[in-house]
Amino acid sequence: MIYEEPVYRPPSEAYSLILQVTIGCKHNACSFCGMYREKTFRIRSWEEIKADIDYCKDNYLHVNRIFLADGDALAMETKQIVRILDYLYKVFPSLERISMYAGPKDLLGKSPEELKEIHDHGVQILYMGIESGSDIILKQIHKGVTSEQMIEAGKKALVAGFDLSATLILGLGSTEMSQEHAIESARVASAINPSYLALLTLMVMENTPLYRKIQSKEFKLLTAEQSLAELKMIIENLELNNCVFRCNHASNYLPVKGILNQDKDKLVQMMDSVLKNPDQIKLKPEFLRGL
Repeated sequence: MIYEEPVYRPPSEAYSLILQVTIGCKHNACSFCGMYREKTFRIRSWEEIKADIDYCKDNYLHVNRIFLADGDALAMETKQIVRILDYLYKVFPSLERISMYAGPKDLLGKSPEELKEIHDHGVQILYMGIESGSDIILKQIHKGVTSEQMIEAGKKALVAGFDLSATLILGLGSTEMSQEHAIESARVASAINPSYLALLTLMVMENTPLYRKIQSKEFKLLTAEQSLAELKMIIENLELNNCVFRCNHASNYLPVKGILNQDKDKLVQMMDSVLKNPDQIKLKPEFLRGL
């Protein structure tokens, strides 16, 4: 099986078989994202996909988890997704779960019945990037949806039965809009109440419009301390019910995790201690972020 690189997957899919059913990202306009800039979006044919599945069936002994790549697998027609799912569960008897990225526009484009059908045929987890809850920032980064549409998309996934893993990006509002970004992101995440909420810290690729804004001084990156203050503000304003919270991505300066809201007070106290005693806490150095 030959991948059309680069290939990306969520951190929690590190041990999953990656199956490319689409190439690139249909939206591919987010100013901070350089993942699929060099790819032209297309949906692979059933013949291509089946050939890859058959190759894996013949060459891999045990396949327990599969991630459907690239960035927009949910953009496929529902009947094609179902066909792929049914074949995967047929040829991999030990298969436990299938997951994929789910852009908010793709979720909004599917009917509730279509989403339930996809879930019932074996997709357990959807990964959706909220990025920011601020309508101002969402417009600046060209996310393509408003905060209310983001909430609608997230709730739609949960109602269909999926576990929803949502992400926010620390620093996406620059130093100028850090408070706006934190408070509004907490508002949107709380309204959705995803199964999992992960916070990444902004790392900018050179092939993005945001990188050019940083070079021209239009956008100012947060320092490590400012990033932690923003993290604390987000946690303080979150109102979640039994949500697995993680801020331990390779991009983050400090690993933080818990269950919200159960661990909210404990996490806020920890962040207070870190911010008051920065010299006593070993933050990840800049050169190690992303590794």
